[in-house]
Amino acid sequence: MINLRMLAARTVYQVLVHGRSLSDCLPEALTRVQDVRDQRFLQALCYGVCRWYYRLDALAHALLEKPLKLKDQDIHCLILVGLYQLMDMRVPAHAVLDETVGAAQLFKKPWAKGLVNAVLRSYQRSATELNEKMLQSLVTLYAHPQWMIDHLQKNWLLEWQDILMANNQHPPFVLRVNEKQITRAHYLEKLTEKEWGASIIPETQAGIVLEQPQDVQDLPGFLTGEVSVQDGAAQLAAELLMLEPRQRVLDMCAAPGGKTAHILERQPEIELVAVDRDEKRLQDVRNNLTRLQLSATCVCADAADQDWYDGQLFDRILLDAPCSASGVIRRHPDIKILRRATDIAKLVHEQTRLLNATWDLLKPGGLLVYATCSVFPEENAAVLGAFLATHPDAMEEEIVATWGKACAIGRQILPGMHGMDGFYFARLSRGLK
Repeated sequence: MINLRMLAARTVYQVLVHGRSLSDCLPEALTRVQDVRDQRFLQALCYGVCRWYYRLDALAHALLEKPLKLKDQDIHCLILVGLYQLMDMRVPAHAVLDETVGAAQLFKKPWAKGLVNAVLRSYQRSATELNEKMLQSLVTLYAHPQWMIDHLQKNWLLEWQDILMANNQHPPFVLRVNEKQITRAHYLEKLTEKEWGASIIPETQAGIVLEQPQDVQDLPGFLTGEVSVQDGAAQLAAELLMLEPRQRVLDMCAAPGGKTAHILERQPEIELVAVDRDEKRLQDVRNNLTRLQLSATCVCADAADQDWYDGQLFDRILLDAPCSASGVIRRHPDIKILRRATDIAKLVHEQTRLLNATWDLLKPGGLLVYATCSVFPEENAAVLGAFLATHPDAMEEEIVATWGKACAIGRQILPGMHGMDGFYFARLSRGLK
């Protein structure tokens, strides 16, 4: 029988030591588990340890007489898995100790069993005192790296604490109704028939949030394309494009294809080109479109390398720029571990490169929507400000909306605002020649 704590520790090890994302390494672990409940438990362990890593790591160091060596970080990860169960999961303490200590034997390090047992029992005895100590530092209180806390304090003077707390919440389960096939009201009736609590997201035209997460395969009409899973904020991108029939539309950095599909759902009578440089992820776009019975030209290329370009300008462009993903931490808590402060400048350079290259593909009179899932202004309004300063043919088109906050350029949704992920949007028009 597979030990779930061992699998969790090895998965977290991949994140901490090898810098792999949970999205990359967790599926490998899940394939080794047959029971759906066990799969959910394993996922909860991995996400939970990453979500609370900075607190759990501080607890581990407080309980260990000396830090474990680099070659023994797998055991350190197992300790984090054990501490998370005791700190934040409804698992009986005896089961936590039995299973986690038992997992230590599987790492072929005879000394580890006694160490893991001692650390977890020590935490049990001193939990109240240790947990109170964790409230004294912002890093351990909010379970975020110091550089990220500093960055949020600097840029969001009034909201930084709310952002940090929202990042640690479990995200809602949000759907996008395919209005090409069914109305949102009709789909809500289908959910009512299954006795699933749900409500609309008023800031969107097709969004629904479920009270409880569900297996996507159980969603009414999922296999026939009536509905997709997509956060409400991400759904705003297609709406901002102001699509019309017979337009030529470019979706730049398209994978995994949620926004691509939404564009076609909103306006099927367009010519859509979806570009992404990752062939594996571009296949996700194709799979999405197939399920939804939609079609687009999918191109694997560097978005700024115009070898793929046929010379025909676009009426609308969505540039979903690569970013720090600091607005979607609640869905991807490993971002707190994997992202570095030094990444921001590199990302800004890439965002600027893509924006400059993409602009040349836009028709005079056309619209470009710039989107990120970042809350850092350097990646958002600052990028747009620098771009506008050097492109006299570019003009901001104000986004008039009830959602988000107005920025110097564009609008920002902060994590948790309207129940949504953190997203930034700006809309530019190109002057007529």
